[in-house]
Amino acid sequence: MDHSPTPETRLAPPTAPPAGRYDRGGDRAADRKLRVAAVVCGVLFLGLVAWLGGSYLLRETKLNGTVPTFQAVSDTELQLQLSVRKDDGTAGVCTVRSQGADGAVVGQSDFRVPAAGSSYDEVVTLRTTARGTTAELLGCTPDEE
Repeated sequence: MDHSPTPETRLAPPTAPPAGRYDRGGDRAADRKLRVAAVVCGVLFLGLVAWLGGSYLLRETKLNGTVPTFQAVSDTELQLQLSVRKDDGTAGVCTVRSQGADGAVVGQSDFRVPAAGSSYDEVVTLRTTARGTTAELLGCTPDEE
């Protein structure tokens, strides 16, 4: 049995593609423009992230508060420890809220932070409409200078 290809079934050797059809010259220029655009967008994005992060950190270092402990004194009062770290000479307001067992807000109040010192630690009383089960610091805002 002869397994050699017949002249009709032999494949012609591959020929070169038509000139200009697969030229990469135009694609290279487009690729370069895309790379430049991607680098510019990346630099702008990183600059935005750095600016937002820096402004957040600067804002946060002026007045940083926590509520490390709290205790429900009655159905209408919650005593909590308000601890604030701040720059000396920076005054402001810290907002605290309390929620009841059902998750509803039962009390919310602003507490004044004096300008003197670099910290403020005080036990304050939050008035509530029902027994409070949480004490959450919503945030501290420095006074406008």
